[in-house]
This record gives sequence, structure tokens and C-alpha cells, in this order.
Amino acid sequence: MQPTLPRAKRTTALLGGALLALLAGCGSPAEKTTEAQGTKAPADAAAVPPVKPRKVAPPGLPGMPPVLDPDDVYAADRPGNLSPVVKGFPSRVYVPNTNSNTVSVIDPTTYKVVETIPVGNQPQHVVPSWDLKTLWVNNNRGHTLTPIDPATGVAGKAVEVHDPYNLYFTPNGKYAVVMASLDRELVFRDPHTMEPVKTVPVSCYGVNHADFSADGRYFIVSCEFSAELLKVDTETMKVVGQQKLPFQGAMPQDVKISPDGKTFYIADMMAHGVWVLDGAKFTAPKLLPTGKGCHGLYISRDSKEMYIPNRGEGSISVFDFAKNKLTKKWWLPDGGSPDMGGVSADGKVLWLSGRYDSEVYAIDTKSGEQLARIPVGSGPHGLAVYPQPGRYSLGHTGVFR
Repeated sequence: MQPTLPRAKRTTALLGGALLALLAGCGSPAEKTTEAQGTKAPADAAAVPPVKPRKVAPPGLPGMPPVLDPDDVYAADRPGNLSPVVKGFPSRVYVPNTNSNTVSVIDPTTYKVVETIPVGNQPQHVVPSWDLKTLWVNNNRGHTLTPIDPATGVAGKAVEVHDPYNLYFTPNGKYAVVMASLDRELVFRDPHTMEPVKTVPVSCYGVNHADFSADGRYFIVSCEFSAELLKVDTETMKVVGQQKLPFQGAMPQDVKISPDGKTFYIADMMAHGVWVLDGAKFTAPKLLPTGKGCHGLYISRDSKEMYIPNRGEGSISVFDFAKNKLTKKWWLPDGGSPDMGGVSADGKVLWLSGRYDSEVYAIDTKSGEQLARIPVGSGPHGLAVYPQPGRYSLGHTGVFR
């Protein structure tokens, strides 16, 4: 039994207890005191999810259109997302026949050649211009570029350009970049007149294919005949890095950047696989084997996969970016030599030239089924599917951002 306090002390204790209770209840019912910090926080703070800071793309090359998605450089390439510039253009597949000196024009709805356009000597690639208004045919040994109006399919007067093996455009549209393979030069030109602005001699042999970093500030170039890679500063137009591939007899071909902008992939037809390169660090790449004669690289419309034609064995390997590995391999019935090409505007068909077989292949991107084999001229090479989604073209057979 507790001892009984005197009346005065009982009164003092009761008043003290009431005062403590009153002080404890002075705060708002929606607040509670954090003793460790001596601060007040909402009682339901745990129920409010933290606001994640919005990821912002790094500053791009001056004059370059802003990056739409910092996590996907191909965000503008979704199915059917055609620029107003190209919406009236008929859907066609343009096939440069290197040995026939012609361009075969295919209607993709009928799988039929609807026109054959005479061009210059040894056409290698059909290249969409940065502003999407012109298709340039690279007549490598004819030393000319033939413009084709994609609205009408009519070829214009050829422009004299020496050794135009391949053609690219800087992401700000300021320059065209001619890959002068045998001249051992990168030639920066006016993107409309093709007048030379600056010639950059290179020590490697066979400058060939390229792709730009996510911010457009540099690009990686493959040198086919000397098994080397170059890193070029876009704004200063200077070679800032050069390395030899770690494989005897390597022959690098197409170059493509990953959707997240962190990795470059370089196809190699003699190493029979794809080199995986950190473009920013420009350290030695690692080889991912795919198949004999690995040649082209094409991104799916949802940016989830990359199609890799293996020209020497008649197959297409499929690389999954999220899984970071090859997940499928499609074989062409009756063989073939799948080479360069592009993906249809709706993303459902992969179009590839058959370099050694005078034909073009249409392949279902979901099943890998061959939809058609279309006879064309001799030596079909860098075909362009046009129009395609995107705001502007970086060149080659159609690299859009």
C-alpha cells in the first residue's frame, strides 16, 4: 500500500502532472516531436513518397536539338512518329547496287521493284540528309553524290565529291562528314552544297562507319582496312583518340551507340562479332561473338533490341539491351548474305541487302520469319528504308534522333 501524501504535496503533484500533460499536448495533432533532432515533422510523412529529381541530359553540341530522353537517344524513333517534313513521302526501300551503278526502288507493301534509277560509279550507301529532305547516293568510285527527291523519287544533278564511301551529318546539322575511305580523310562539308569546309587527314586506312555520342560532342569511326578506331571531337573537327583493335586481321564495320548513350558497338566482319566500347573512356573494347561476317547494326523501334546481320553465314543475331546479351538468332532459309539496311517505320520489318546474292530480304522483327526475297541489281549494299521516324538524320543508311 502506497503511503498517503500530505494535502499540500498531493495538490502540488496533481498540478505538476496536469501541467506536464498540457505541455505534451501543446503541438498540433498532426505533428510529433523528433527528440533526436528536436524538429517537428508531419505525422503522415512516411506515407508521402520522396520526389525524385528529374534527370537532365548533359549540355549537347551547340545548335543540336535537345535530347528528348536522357535514358534513350532513340526516343524520337517510335513507330509511326514521322516528322512533318516527311509525312507526304511515299514509303520506299532504296537499294544501291554497287556493281550495277543503279538504285533499285522497292514498294514495301508489294515487295516489288517499282523503279531503277541510274546513278554514278559504285554506289555504296543511300543516305538521308540531316533535314530529311534529300537522299544522297554515295557514288564512291564515280566521285559524286546523286541527290534523290524522296517526295517524287526523281534524281537530281550529281555533285562532285571525291571518294564518298559513306556520309554522315553532325547532330546540329552544321556539317556533312564524308568518309573518304581510300583518301584517308574525314571531309567536313556544307550539308547542302557539299562544298568542303575542313579536311582532316587520318593515319588509319579505310574510314568507314561512325556514330555520335548522346550529347553529339564526339563520334567514333571505324577504319576497315587497318583494324583501328578513331574518336573525333565534333566541334573542333579533330581526332582526339586512336586505337588498334585487339584482334589479328580485324575489319570493323558499322558503329552504333546504345540507347542509354553509355556504350558503342562496332560490328567486325573478320572477328565475327561486335566490339563493345566505352566511348567516353575510349579504353580497349571487348568482343561479343555473333556470327561469321558480322556487318550491320540496327536498333528496334522500342529501343529494346539490336539486330545484327552476319553476312558470312546468312543469319541475324538479336541483342537484348536490358539483359546485355544475345537472345535470338534468325537464319535465312536457303542462306544469303544479309548486309546493310534499316527498320520499317512501324518497326515490324527489318530490311537488309543481300550483298553477294543480288537480292533484298524482308524479315519479320517479331518472329524472325523471312517475308520476302526480292531480286535487285548486282552488289546491293547500304539500302535505306525511307521515310523513318525521327527529328533529324545523322546519315549512313538512316540513323535518326
